[in-house]
Amino acid sequence: MRLSKKIKDNIDFLDKKMGISKSFDLVNREVKIGGRAASLLFIDGFAKDEIMLFIQKTLQGLEREDINPNTIEKLMKEKIAYLEVESTNEFEQLEFMVLSGALAILIDKEDKAIILDVRSYPVRGLQEPELEKVTRGARDGFTETLVFNTALIRRRIRDPNLRFEITKVGKRSQTDVVIGYIEDIANPNLINELKGKIDAIDTDALEMTEKTLEEFIMGKNWNPLPQARYTERPDVTASHLMEGHIVVIVDNSPSVMILPVTMFHFTQHAQDYYQNPAVGTYFRWIRFTGIIFSLIIPPLWLLLVYYKGSFPEWLEFLGPRKTGEIPLLIQFIILEFGIDLLRIASIHTPNVLSTSLAIIGGLILSEYAIKVGWFIPETILYMAVAGLGMFATPSIEFSMAIRIFRLILLISTGIFKLYGFLISLIFICIVFITTKSFGDLRYTWPLIPFNRKALSTILTRKPIPEVKRRPSFLKTIDKDAAPPDEETPQ
Repeated sequence: MRLSKKIKDNIDFLDKKMGISKSFDLVNREVKIGGRAASLLFIDGFAKDEIMLFIQKTLQGLEREDINPNTIEKLMKEKIAYLEVESTNEFEQLEFMVLSGALAILIDKEDKAIILDVRSYPVRGLQEPELEKVTRGARDGFTETLVFNTALIRRRIRDPNLRFEITKVGKRSQTDVVIGYIEDIANPNLINELKGKIDAIDTDALEMTEKTLEEFIMGKNWNPLPQARYTERPDVTASHLMEGHIVVIVDNSPSVMILPVTMFHFTQHAQDYYQNPAVGTYFRWIRFTGIIFSLIIPPLWLLLVYYKGSFPEWLEFLGPRKTGEIPLLIQFIILEFGIDLLRIASIHTPNVLSTSLAIIGGLILSEYAIKVGWFIPETILYMAVAGLGMFATPSIEFSMAIRIFRLILLISTGIFKLYGFLISLIFICIVFITTKSFGDLRYTWPLIPFNRKALSTILTRKPIPEVKRRPSFLKTIDKDAAPPDEETPQ
């Protein structure tokens, strides 16, 4: 719907649509510009006060001859000394810009409004992300403000081919969503597929920001394995863009979604590349070992206990001398729930009480549970090893998927023993092999299908000058590029 030349009609229509007279934070400042009635429409809290005062002083000092003829064009080109200025004659565009934090200037006898981007969103500092800390390296992290996040990436990649395409998702929330990629590196088919999926989203709002968006992109899926990687680090995002990945940035979220990914993307950390190659490789193998232990140690120990008499004498120490009052399987299940309860409690516990929570959960409960006969020391030991493996996993989404699979292994081993263990292990392998990431990418690449060079880059932290090629599933459109069969740093 187009604006009228009568300012009163425009304000009345906007009042009905936006509730100007009802919402205290929606300000309609009536002024005179060149002798004509005008309104400055904005949301209190978004607009920069100094800029607003400067613009209002400039506009109110204009005479009639200063704005005639072609009032809107003359104001934009000659009188308003501001960079981000545009005009619109559509109510829908005006409403969206005002609700996004811009300033709208409506003038009587003009059927266009001037839009000035004077937004200043409340924002926290660029602190280091809590989930992705490093001992050396950059300390900045993404915030909840979209333009700050794109600027942090631009600071690291000054490539003229870097693209940030913006769109809106959510009929009511109108959330800004940005698709980022390097045009001559990223696969255009993947970019078009992602754009099509985002454009097809039909929802009122992205309540959980990028997580809600992911579920629309990936479709209905009960598979616990994460199919998109999240990061709050600009250096990690820049590295993936240089590989040819696509990033999705959602306003109001400090996390960036990276697509497409394989399971090995969830096992790597920026810390590997801020250390010497030998040290980085060592830490990577420690992390791989911890992830494997997290999955298999408790059910494997339970299986060995059931078949204790079938193993050599040097393995007899693995079995407990007494099993306690509660069966071993139930002990493990209670401990699984206990660790998850402790994790949930730690999230909801203020920092000043975290030490008290650690004493209660880690010392008092475990010690007295052993004394009263609920648990035996071995079950607590092996669950602690599994818990360490979970916390050593860089991706919390991937660690929770491993935790679900471990619970399946535990229950099936406790009920069906060897057959249950083997069948569950085969089931888990099938889930990994059949899972596909965005763009129909095999989740297990480069292990299945096998790619020797890419796998060697994943298993060892090679010196960065040696890693010059891109993954084969992110095919560059540069015909002169080297064959894409290796990974760049994560």
